[in-house]
Amino acid sequence: MARADLRREVLGLGFPAEFGDLLANELGSPRAMERMGAYLRRARPRSVEMIVDEMLAIASEAQSWRERKRSQEAQAGYNVWLNERQKQAEEDG
Repeated sequence: MARADLRREVLGLGFPAEFGDLLANELGSPRAMERMGAYLRRARPRSVEMIVDEMLAIASEAQSWRERKRSQEAQAGYNVWLNERQKQAEEDG
């Protein structure tokens, strides 16, 4: 659904549908595609460069979010391991 909506927004601005498909492929997630579609509706950019610049910014933010989530999950796992180790040391000692 998000891919089709993005494609429709791109077509509405006068760009080829293939450009919308390219944007969707680069963005990857439905949420990122929705953000891109909102940008296109709000800003109504007239150049490919402006659209690509925004797509790169959205993709970068999405990648940062994924990395932050991975880091938080790793930290949570490490904390569980430390707590278990401490609990075991207290039981043994």
